[in-house]
Amino acid sequence: MEGAEKMESKDKPLKSQVAIRCAKAAILLSSFKSFPNRHLTTSIEDQGEEKEMMKTMVREIGDLKMELARERMKNKRIKLCGLMEVILQVMTVLSISTFLLVIVLMQG
Repeated sequence: MEGAEKMESKDKPLKSQVAIRCAKAAILLSSFKSFPNRHLTTSIEDQGEEKEMMKTMVREIGDLKMELARERMKNKRIKLCGLMEVILQVMTVLSISTFLLVIVLMQG
């Protein structure tokens, strides 16, 4: 029971970080959607600045996607390591109990 509580307490900061990243991506996407409407009323100088801003937003969105993919892979590895740990513990207990059973049967 304590292990589940520890995992939940570790997941809370991770979930809040993911929520923050999603909010950042949503803000970037909403500003990206409103970009063409401003394009009609801007001057040539402003268009250059907006193109640069759009490139920056696209780059940030790509970086956020890459970071999200890394976090997912990290979570999968953690789950796999936890599963392997449980399997090794079960195998160790079975091996020790089998060894003790063989010793008891040989003496009796």
